[in-house]
Amino acid sequence: MPDQGDTVVGTDGAGGARSGPSAVPAVRVEGLWKRFGEQVAVAGVDLELPAGRFIGLVGPNGAGKTTTLSMVTGLLRPDMGRVLISGHDVWADPVRVKSRIGVLPEGLRLFERLSGRELLGYMGRLRGLPGAETDKRATQLLEILDLAGSQHKLVVDYSTGMRKKIGLAAALLHNPEVLFLDEPFEGVDPVSAQTIRGVLERYTGSGATVVFSSHVMELVESLCDWVAVMAAGQIRAAGPLADVRGSAPSLQAAFLELVGARGRDTAGDSLDWLGGGSPVAGAGR
Repeated sequence: MPDQGDTVVGTDGAGGARSGPSAVPAVRVEGLWKRFGEQVAVAGVDLELPAGRFIGLVGPNGAGKTTTLSMVTGLLRPDMGRVLISGHDVWADPVRVKSRIGVLPEGLRLFERLSGRELLGYMGRLRGLPGAETDKRATQLLEILDLAGSQHKLVVDYSTGMRKKIGLAAALLHNPEVLFLDEPFEGVDPVSAQTIRGVLERYTGSGATVVFSSHVMELVESLCDWVAVMAAGQIRAAGPLADVRGSAPSLQAAFLELVGARGRDTAGDSLDWLGGGSPVAGAGR
């Protein structure tokens, strides 16, 4: 099959060449708050993400990453604050915004009784793409994501890695300006991870923007050129990777310093019973 992938992962929505990074931020977040009962999940986040970059949103579990991405993409309404994507307000102009973004959320839910091919056909037509263009893009994405051999298999029978890849294909099908991914590599085997990584690098190389959350610093450091560090519902640092890392030997070291975990003794003497192979007296009786 001729390689026509640039019409999917390297162009604007009409199939023309995508321009370089825009002066307008891909995402602008202003005073974002979200509370669940007594728990404050996001506490006044202000953040500006540049267009045309591979951006990592990193933080420990419970930092507020998923909640923030859910509000940014219009899946969860904030208690306070405003979100602009490519200059358009997510909540004031949701139709225009959602036509410009692709989302691969955590805990992905798909139409599981459709095959992979049927799912992409449905999603493309739902997005308003002509049938022939949808089918062409679906064929290309299935091929490049190594799903062509499973395209007629029901999604319910897909492995975790296959589900992440078909979800990514659905998010890319309409060729969005900004792609949001929540833990896209979690539970994915190394082969699938490398395939996903290649597609994302090609996509950002065309001038598009990827924003993905993760708590795996090595992955972020190898992929991203711009990073935001989040902890306890707040942004602790944001900027080009080299600036956030600073003089630290790695992003992991800088991250631990920023979230206040450097030097923390996680075990100390409290697990002095662990190891040594000595069973508890009477165990097994």
